Amino acid sequence: MIVPFELDPSQPVPIYRQIYQRFCECIADGRLRPGDRVPAVRALAAELNLARGTVDAAYQLLIGEGYLIARGAAGTVVTPQLAPVASPTHRAPVASTTHQAAHCGALPLALQIGLPALDAFPRKLWTRLAGRQLRQAGLEGLVYPDSRGYAPLRSAIASYLGISRGITCHPDQVFVCAGYRACLDLISHTLMRQGDTCWLEEPGYFMARNALLEAGAQLVPVPVDDQGLNVAQGIARAPDAGFAVVTPTHQSPLGVSLSLPRRFALLDWANRQGSWIIEDDYDSEYRYQGKPLPALKSLDQQGRVLYTGTFSKVLFPGLRLAYLVVPAEQNQAFARQADRLHNHCPHLLQATVAAFLNEGHFARHLKKMRTLYARRRQWLVDALHQQFGDRLQISAQVGGMHLVVGLCEGNDIELAQRARAAGIAVEPLSRWYLEAKPRHGLVLGFTNITCVEQASIAALRLAEIM
Repeated sequence: MIVPFELDPSQPVPIYRQIYQRFCECIADGRLRPGDRVPAVRALAAELNLARGTVDAAYQLLIGEGYLIARGAAGTVVTPQLAPVASPTHRAPVASTTHQAAHCGALPLALQIGLPALDAFPRKLWTRLAGRQLRQAGLEGLVYPDSRGYAPLRSAIASYLGISRGITCHPDQVFVCAGYRACLDLISHTLMRQGDTCWLEEPGYFMARNALLEAGAQLVPVPVDDQGLNVAQGIARAPDAGFAVVTPTHQSPLGVSLSLPRRFALLDWANRQGSWIIEDDYDSEYRYQGKPLPALKSLDQQGRVLYTGTFSKVLFPGLRLAYLVVPAEQNQAFARQADRLHNHCPHLLQATVAAFLNEGHFARHLKKMRTLYARRRQWLVDALHQQFGDRLQISAQVGGMHLVVGLCEGNDIELAQRARAAGIAVEPLSRWYLEAKPRHGLVLGFTNITCVEQASIAALRLAEIM
C-alpha cells in the first residue's frame, strides 16, 4: 500500500493528473518499490471518494508510461524492472529577462515610425478584393506556392516599377519575399560569403545592420552628409568591399537624397570592383515637393544593383510582403536559394495585392496618401514649434514618413525610454550609428496623427517628458 495522500480540487491540475504525480513521487522516493502491488481502482476510488473513471484514467497513464503493469486478477503492480526515477514534481518557473521584440503585434503608439496611416487604408475595398480571390481561386491556391512569388504579382510589380521608378525588368527578375529582412537573407545566402566587407550608411537602418551582422558580414560605416552617402570616404575606407547597402532616394533616417554625381560614382565603383549595391527603396513613393526621384537601379547599366521595395510602408505591415529585383544573369542562382529557403508568402495575400495593383487602386491610394501625409507632417511640425521653439532642430525633408529632430541637450536614449513608458514611441537617433560619435536626436513618425489636436497633445506630452 502507498502512504495516504491528499488531493486539491482547487488546483488547475486535473485530479487524475494529481493522482498520477503522487504515484510517481512514491515510486521515486522508494515508498513504492518495484514489484509492489498497488490498490485496485475500485478500492482507491472509494478511499479517495472519487469516481472510478478518474482513478482509472490515472492508472492507464501510469501503465502507458511503464510505471505500472496490470496483471488481471493478480492485480496491478509497480513494474519489477523499473529503475529509480526522478520525481516529476513541478518546479517553480525560472525568472527570465523579458525580450523586447521588434514587432509584438500591438497597436501603434503615438509618433511610432515605420507605419503607414492605418486609419486611411481602404479596408472595405481590400476585403472585397480578397473575397473575390477566395471565390475564384482554383487548385493553384491549394498547392505549395512558387518560391519566387505569385506570377501575376511579379508581373504587376515589374510593370509598376517600369512606370513609377524607371526600372526596366522582367517578371523573372522579381522575387516576392516575406519582408525586407527576408530580401536581405536571400541576398546573403545567394551572393555573400562569411567575412565579406559591406559598406553601411552612418547613420543607417539598424534592422539592416543587424541582419548583415548575423549573415557574417564585416560592416564598414560610411558617413552621410547633405548629399547622401560619401562614396569617396567609402572607397578610402574599404575600396575592395563586396557590398554597399544604401537608401538613395530618402536616406534612412536623415532623409537626404543621394546626389546624381555620387550615384554615378557609386555605380562606377561597383562596376570596377564587381561589387553589389543593395538599394533599399523603402518609402520613395512619398515625396511632397516635386515628383518622386528615379531609383538608383534605373541608372544601372552593368547589373550591379539589387533593388528592394516593400508593401509594408504603402499598404500595411501585416502583409509581410516585400520584393527584390535581381540582374537577369542571377535569376537562376536566386531561384535556387529561394526554393531552398522556403521563403513563401500566402497565396491569398499575393493575389489580392496583384489585383490591387492591376486594377489601379494602388496608384489612387498613393496619390491620396501623399496629400494626407503632407498635411499630417505639417500638423506635427507646427505643434513641435509651438511647444519647443528653438530647443528642437527640425530637419527639413522633402519626403518620407518620419521627422528627425536634433536635441540641443540631453541623452536621446534615456529620453526615448521615458517617452515609451508614457505611451510615445519615439526612436533615439544615436541608435542608428555604428561607430561614429552619434548625433543625439529623435525620429518621430507622423503618419498616424489624425488631427491637429492629436499632434498638439503628442507634442505637449513630449515636452513634459523632456
